[in-house]
Amino acid sequence: MADSNAPKPWEWPEEQWRRIVGRAYGGRSLSPNGWPNGARCCVALSFDADHETIPLRDADESPMRISQGQYGARRGVPRIRALLRQHGIRASFFYPAVSALLHPEEVREVAGEGHEIGIHSWIHEANTSLPPGVERELTLRAADTLEKVSGIRPVGIRTASWDFSADTLDIIREMGLLYDSSLMADDEPYELLAHGEPTGIIELPPEWIRDDAPYLNMLRFSAIRPYTPPSAVEEIFRVEFDGAYAEGGTFLLTMHPHIIGHRSRIALLRRLIEHIKGHEGVWFATHAELAQHCKDQAG
Repeated sequence: MADSNAPKPWEWPEEQWRRIVGRAYGGRSLSPNGWPNGARCCVALSFDADHETIPLRDADESPMRISQGQYGARRGVPRIRALLRQHGIRASFFYPAVSALLHPEEVREVAGEGHEIGIHSWIHEANTSLPPGVERELTLRAADTLEKVSGIRPVGIRTASWDFSADTLDIIREMGLLYDSSLMADDEPYELLAHGEPTGIIELPPEWIRDDAPYLNMLRFSAIRPYTPPSAVEEIFRVEFDGAYAEGGTFLLTMHPHIIGHRSRIALLRRLIEHIKGHEGVWFATHAELAQHCKDQAG
């Protein structure tokens, strides 16, 4: 509970608000001078395979809401894998560790097809709501679990719901990860600063407008409804890609198997990929490949 006697934000001294802003701040741009094989643009597709973990995180034992998550594993991931296989694209799949433990064969098959497996929490917990020290223990345990299940040590992280706490950057640095994909200070990759000091951690910035969930999610006992038709979502994603292509930059898209995997939504992803592949000089990369390329180009 907040201390009612604590100073209000407008009463903070300059040192306090500068310290808060500087915990994980955007540093130098890591947008490379060029892409592999003379490509004009990089496309990095990612899927947050939350599956059943969102209701579990909320201690929600409803079979109905758990079934919504299971759809991602049962129908969503197979459709996504088939589409990526058809187009010869490798993507990044971010798994909560509990999701990986519930679906270990899926994780192994996804990794076996050359897709990246990334860290995405233990049980989709909100980091900023955890007691001190718990986030570190869960994140380290999640990384160990994903390595055990997939056979590959993850090199990147995306915090659940992009909930990046005051401790998250320190944990990422301790783990020696290559990149994070949770913060939103740019369209292009950049280096994270900690209180003005370079960390060597590459940020691959996502954005809510390049995420299927804000447009297409459904929560029964809330005002969240899929009011936006898939055709409108497709238009937004197309314009975002077109802008990245015109600038010679990065188009990073976040999706969820239990959302994009439905018939009417996988169709929009299929059309989007066809639109992208209609352009010359597009490099499809996993997040790890993108981050490593940026690191190598930065010297």
